[in-house]
Amino acid sequence: MKRASPDKISARLLAAKALDQFDAAQRQSPRAEPTTGTYAGTILDYLIGRTDQKRRATDLVLGTVRNHYAIDLVLGSVADTPVKRISPVLINVVRVGVYELVYRPQTPEYSIINDAAEITKSFAAQKQVGFVNAVLRKIASRIQDRSAAISHQNIRSLLPNDNGAGCLFARRLLPDPETQPADYLCAAYSIPRWLICELLEQHGLEKTKQICAASNRRSSIYLRPNAARTTAYALAEMLSSARVPFAITADEKMIKLTRPGNITELPGFDAGLFTVQDFAAAQVVPLLNPQHNWRILDLCAAPGTKTTQLAEMTQGKAEIFAADIDPARSEKIRRNLDRLGLAGVTVINYTDVQTLAQEKGLFDAVLLDVPCSNTGVLAKRPEVRLRINPTAVENLTQTQSQLLRAAADLVKGGGRICYSTCSVLRQENDLQIQNFLAQSPNFELIGEEMILPAAGEFDHDGAYAAVLKKL
Repeated sequence: MKRASPDKISARLLAAKALDQFDAAQRQSPRAEPTTGTYAGTILDYLIGRTDQKRRATDLVLGTVRNHYAIDLVLGSVADTPVKRISPVLINVVRVGVYELVYRPQTPEYSIINDAAEITKSFAAQKQVGFVNAVLRKIASRIQDRSAAISHQNIRSLLPNDNGAGCLFARRLLPDPETQPADYLCAAYSIPRWLICELLEQHGLEKTKQICAASNRRSSIYLRPNAARTTAYALAEMLSSARVPFAITADEKMIKLTRPGNITELPGFDAGLFTVQDFAAAQVVPLLNPQHNWRILDLCAAPGTKTTQLAEMTQGKAEIFAADIDPARSEKIRRNLDRLGLAGVTVINYTDVQTLAQEKGLFDAVLLDVPCSNTGVLAKRPEVRLRINPTAVENLTQTQSQLLRAAADLVKGGGRICYSTCSVLRQENDLQIQNFLAQSPNFELIGEEMILPAAGEFDHDGAYAAVLKKL
């Protein structure tokens, strides 16, 4: 095991500290719309410099949040120690230990348990050290196989931890998937039951299983080559020369990193040769098919990933405006445009959009990547499963409807709206579009794509896009 430098802390200790801060943020505003500072990833970014085991710390934090419900289930039913009996001071040291025992089978059991005890010694009394040790040892003693193949016979005693494998316990801890599919999927994949029920109703059992498995994967990192400067194969040659392992996607347009590291240190980053973007999200702008002579508005643009894709596809020959309601996030658009060396894009204040349309005329296209439930990106944004609820989804659909109506007033006759989300819920996707079309007879649907999250070699998130034409 790699040791932390003397002036750094271990990945496990940093993970426990990050999770303590995350829990505190949840307690302060459990029902409120989360702010950037309450996201596990944001907290991790702030603390990550305190360890030299960054990749491992990231996995421990995001993995523990991603499997929150299942970890607490193990504590209650396997260790016979409900979470409410564990001190808030200790809970995240214990949760990180359970996460590693169940979901990181390649990590030695003795290392997990001993290190949890050592971490506890740094801030707690000996009695509490003994408690942490005892809980983790009890769980370990009741695990039969940390990497067992999933079968019909063992499915109620096994928590999935990888494609086709899982942690097998000596006792049953999950509901019957045949008679209680929603309860089983909720417990096995740490996804809220109400959301599982929505997915089952909207997508059916098999697709819901696919979504659940993909929502608990460790997300791969994809590079979208800057089409204005390079190609996937030219970028691949640079990565190969630097001995960076990768794979090129089947459409030959993106590159998947097979051993992620520091993105900013990759060859081509400083030269603006690529952007990090999920494979599914990268399919939205091509569905719009932006043209050289168009005036285009990206209405919810930050951080500018799709804005830069618009500029790359139009080779600087379109007039593109990018707006976002958050001025601080708009700065990220500018930084991305500068790094990639892209021309033809003007970043404007969200409040100036109407004035711009009056002065320059209506737009040929409006890209509308609306705020959504993020239910298609649960792997990447694991805390969403702890925050999202039916009321929040209903509020989001109202916001999306308002934005669609605003976009309709900004596009010229013959122009297009490209509406997109990273949600897998139909009320935010095709049903939202159907409702809009029912109220807007001067628009027609000319293109639509729903991509469900998927695990496997070329894993990806979920995304939806629809292109509407104004008659």
